[in-house]
Amino acid sequence: MSSTAERGPVKAAITVSLDGYVTGPDDHAGQGLGVGGERLHYWVMGGPWTYESEREPGAGMSDEDRAYFDTLLAGTGAGLCGRGMYDSAGGWGGRNPFQGTLVVLTHRTADQPDPSSGFLMVDGFDEALAAARRAAGDGAVAIGGGADVIRQALTAGVVDELGVTTAPVVLGRGKRLFEGFDRDLDLKILSVHHSPYAVHVRYAVLR
Repeated sequence: MSSTAERGPVKAAITVSLDGYVTGPDDHAGQGLGVGGERLHYWVMGGPWTYESEREPGAGMSDEDRAYFDTLLAGTGAGLCGRGMYDSAGGWGGRNPFQGTLVVLTHRTADQPDPSSGFLMVDGFDEALAAARRAAGDGAVAIGGGADVIRQALTAGVVDELGVTTAPVVLGRGKRLFEGFDRDLDLKILSVHHSPYAVHVRYAVLR
């Protein structure tokens, strides 16, 4: 059953290399996309960047990248991500940069920052999704990385829309989006956008 029967839709999105990796090897805090993985997010940064460079995500997006991004996040009321993504991003400097509460799926809930930061630490996927839905109200829940969270959401059958961005790069190593995933899913293409740095496809997850 679609999650829209209960509340707003659940939208999952992630960027992969042509060979299906969401990070390069050796991803960690300060190097969240791994060795060479920053190329996956050239589309987010508006061009080449490094972990050491000054950067503002989204500031230089092309029109096509922005069209995909804005459509994907339209109506979003809250977000959900994994602890790995949170840590790799350095907790975004202690302040949630996204619209609405960002629920962080983690076993280490004792690390909960001040609520004014916009983050909520929750243990267990079902509990984290429920918290995100409460925070979103009638709005959509946006599920980001990492790959494990996307796989959990797809396995649970709660994803209404899946956005997969493919960067024009082959990484060869790292973390794969569908590593160990064994579900059979049918998808319907909703839209396709492309720029010099990415091909973005929005899919409806059919049930």
